[in-house]
Amino acid sequence: MDPYNNPFKALLSAPSVPLGTWLMSGTASTAEAMGCIGYDWLVVDMEHVPIEFKDLLHILQAIAGTPAVPVVRLAVNDITQVKRALDIGAQTLMFPFVQNADEAKRAVSATRYPAVAEAFPGMRGFAAMHRGSRYATVADYGKRANAGIFRIIQLETPQAIERLEEIAAVDGVDALFVGPGDLSAAMGHIGDIGHAEVQSALKDAAARARAAGKPIGIVGPTPEMVQRFIEFGYTYVAVASDMGMMVRQAGAFLSALRQAPVKSIDSGVY
Repeated sequence: MDPYNNPFKALLSAPSVPLGTWLMSGTASTAEAMGCIGYDWLVVDMEHVPIEFKDLLHILQAIAGTPAVPVVRLAVNDITQVKRALDIGAQTLMFPFVQNADEAKRAVSATRYPAVAEAFPGMRGFAAMHRGSRYATVADYGKRANAGIFRIIQLETPQAIERLEEIAAVDGVDALFVGPGDLSAAMGHIGDIGHAEVQSALKDAAARARAAGKPIGIVGPTPEMVQRFIEFGYTYVAVASDMGMMVRQAGAFLSALRQAPVKSIDSGVY
């Protein structure tokens, strides 16, 4: 782990669209397996999964032994959550449910140590001894760490999508991410991200982010839908989740052996 060079940023400069998946099982071994399989990036979801910070430490350590890049989705846009995640060694953070530029500024500020050169002051608390600084073995970590952090702002409502350009323009917002599940719910089509109105909004968001010069990502339940998102112009994409893939394949195996339908999960579920 190089705290001054962000590996997710490097992924976005690759010629192909980086492919990821969601980690919903909350276990280090599954995270390690997904990294070994070949996914470019893995989202450690602290919002909808009962992952605590000690769990996060173990999961990040497991992913570190694979080629995959971890992205930590925080439970909330909160300065203490940000500080703890960064000190544990997270370098790429996803902030859920950001609604406007002020909330985006608050997210960015929480990731930065105070510095005169920044557009607005950083509020990250300083401690010398933690995994983020490689246990104080990295020279000038406090002075240089800001440049190694990558911030993904998640847009999950029509109101947030409407303000896409002003959020993208905030200094320190490195990328955007559309949450199609919450967006579909907010649009009155809960559980149906394939609805024509939702798909139209997703296509529009990708085009506008591209026009603003900002990378934009998304997650989809199936390879077919994710391929459509790539055609819309999404810069980085995730397909399903470790738990979703496990449940689907487990159901398929059981169905084949019983020669009868078994319980299945909705195709819109990750």
